[in-house]
This record gives sequence, C-alpha cells and structure tokens, in this order.
Amino acid sequence: MTGNFFSELKRRNVYKVAVAYAVVAWLLIQIATQVFPFFEIPNWAVRLVVLAMIAGFPIALVIAWAFELTPEGVKLTATADAMPTAAQRTRHAWIYVVIVGAVVSIGLFFLGRYTAEKTTASRSTEATADSTSIQKSIAVLPFKNLSREPDNAYFAEGIQDEILTQLAKIADLKVIARTSTQKYKSAPDNLHEVGKQLGVDNILEGSVQRSGDLVHVNAQLIRADTNAHLWAESYDCKLSEGVFAVEVEVAQKVASALHAKLTGAEEQELAVKPTNNPDAYDAYLRGLAFDAHSSYSADATKAAIDSYERAVQLDPNFALAWARLSRAHANMYFRNGDATVIRRDAAKRSLENAQKLQPNSGETRLALGYYQYWVLRDYPLAKSTFELVRQTLPGDSEVLQALGAVTRREGNWDESVSYWQQALALDPRNAELLGNARIYLYGSPTVPRCTEAV
Repeated sequence: MTGNFFSELKRRNVYKVAVAYAVVAWLLIQIATQVFPFFEIPNWAVRLVVLAMIAGFPIALVIAWAFELTPEGVKLTATADAMPTAAQRTRHAWIYVVIVGAVVSIGLFFLGRYTAEKTTASRSTEATADSTSIQKSIAVLPFKNLSREPDNAYFAEGIQDEILTQLAKIADLKVIARTSTQKYKSAPDNLHEVGKQLGVDNILEGSVQRSGDLVHVNAQLIRADTNAHLWAESYDCKLSEGVFAVEVEVAQKVASALHAKLTGAEEQELAVKPTNNPDAYDAYLRGLAFDAHSSYSADATKAAIDSYERAVQLDPNFALAWARLSRAHANMYFRNGDATVIRRDAAKRSLENAQKLQPNSGETRLALGYYQYWVLRDYPLAKSTFELVRQTLPGDSEVLQALGAVTRREGNWDESVSYWQQALALDPRNAELLGNARIYLYGSPTVPRCTEAV
C-alpha cells in the first residue's frame, strides 16, 4: 500500500512539482532580499514573501496531485491520463523550470554575498579611517620649567612652541594650537577630561631643565583615555650644539608613535635647521614667549621685537627670526596704533630679508600674508597667500584664523565663519575665535561682527 502511494506520487509529478516549487520559491526569496532594499521597500514585505512561499508549498502539492499541465491546459489527472501523447510532450518541462530557477537563484545568492562583503569591508575601512584620524590627534601641553632660574620659563615655553610648530607641519596629524593648551598645567591630574575638552586622544607632556649651556628635555606621549604611555624619551644636549635637533626628533618620534605618514616635502621642512648660533636661537625663543602674549599688548610686542632683532643681529641668516620680526612690526602697525612709515618700512625690510633667505618656507609666506593684510590692506592678495601657506603648514590654526579675518574684511561672512569653525577644531579654547564665531552666528550682518584686532 505504501509503495503504491509513493509510486502514485511519482506518477502524478508531485515530486517534480515539489522540487520546482522549492527552486522557484528560493528564487523569489532571493529577489525579495536583494531587490526590495534597493527600492526602500520595508522589511515586512520581505517577510511576507517568505511566509507566502511557505504557505503555498502544501497547496502546490495538492494541486499537483489533483491536476496536471497539458498542452491543452490544466486538466484533472484522470483526464490527463487518457492523453499519453500530450503528457509525453510535457514530461520534461519541469526540468527546464528547475534549471533556470536554480541558475538565477544561485546567481542572486552569490551576488548578495559579494555585495554584503563589499559593504562590510567598506564600512570597516571607513571606521578604521575614522578611528585612525582620531588616534592621530594630539595636544602639546606646556612644558614644565625645572630650571633653578625662574627667568628660564621662556625657554621651556619656546621648546614647547617649537615642537608644536614642527608637529603642525605634518598634514596627517591633528595638532591643537598653543592658545588652547597653554591654559592647562604641565601635567594635569585628569588627562581623560583634558583630551575630551580639546578633542584629542593623545597628550604630549614634557619638562625642560636648563643650567647654563646644558639642557635636559624630557617628553612623554600619553593616551588620554587610558593614561597608557605610547612613547617617552629624555635628551641631554648643549645649547651651543643646538637644541633644535631635539625638537625635531621629538616631533618625528611622536609622528612615528601615532603612525602618521610624512610626505617628502614635510620631511624636508622638518630637516631645515634655523640657525647655527645658540645665542641667536635663545633670543628667538625669548621672542616667541613675548609673542604669545602680544595680541593686545604693545609692550609684549615691543619686547618680542627686541628679542627678534637681537637674534638677527647675532645671525643675519636666521630667516625664521626675520619672518617673526616682520610679523611683529606689522602687528604694531595694525593693532597697536603705530601706523607710521618707520614701522611699515621695518616690517617690509624684515620680510624682504626672510624672502631672500627662505622664500618658500611656511613662516616666510605667513609673514608675507600678514604684511599684505595688516600693512597693505590688500585682502584678496593676502587671502591667496594664506591659502598657499596652508600647503606648508596644514595643521596651523593661525592660518585658518587669518583666512577667516581676511574674508570677513571682504564681506564674505559665510566663508569667514567656515574658516573660523575649521580653526576652532584645532584651537577649541581660543576665546577670540569663539567670540568671533558667536558674534557672527547671533549678531546682525549690518554691523561689524569682529573687533579691529583681527
């Protein structure tokens, strides 16, 4: 009896219909899962197709038992049995349905797997890139002055500033500006909070001890969220032999620890030694310390000028000092009420000396941009120069701040605030930048939105 039942199932093509139905159902499910999301069809529609295929399976088997497809249409099985010729012609029709359905289904299945793998790989790559970008962010906190002479505080500030400047030349790094970092202690208790406030994952701490000609520099790179030490080194050198090499090596080691890639141009820029005269470099570092407080102080600017002038007197080939001297004179001309011919000519003469020595350096071009902006008041020309500086100093927020100020002078408010917002990413605790952006966002475009300081 059982044998007769299965023989009857075979005779009535129930097995064939079951196989054909399974293949076609799988094909439809593959189409639903692959095509529906492309047209943003809800997921419930895909589930509905699956349920319909499952519910239709027993119905298809019942129909296969009771009916048969003939060249003359669907007939009852008893009627089809009396039509052997017609049945013979349709005997192998189900095979073609199975083969075509199977090929299409398999194709869609592997296409879906390939697309899913590509999407996963793409998302993984994007996530890795974002993670890498975050990991390559750093803030250089003030270096602690361990010298017995309090007057040597400027020296520690200068070392920190120069290391930060070297790091800012590397486009693959996000480096927070000194304006934001100088508000913190040399070794804060809660690095995680500091990193969160500055928007960085890594902190560089250090200390400087100077005794006469001997200099001891200690630096350590720390992961802000875990306090894990990524790199640390101590250096002992003589000022007469040049402390600049230490600053460059620290920048290179930090970049290496953060897996930052340096271009050939960046490596060349880092390798340039500013001066061979230790006294000139000492005077230059003293000038940087005064410069850091010179935005609204004529006295600090004058003190910076005196230090830079001493530096170029000791080494007339000190292009970096000439560039800083030009900027200091231009600052006095623009901000501190000394718009005289003497001050203007001093800024121009210092700039020309820097251009003769290092015309393509980022600091020289930055000095040129400030001269065009603060002295000549040629805003389109200054904007072009500052844009050029960005190629050499990609991580310098000062360049972005200058571009924001110049475009504001041109009346391009939206462009100006865009530059300021970019600058804030590198200098998030800069009160002047925050004030400019706030006044722009909440002020009226019919009134000046920024002070004459920028």
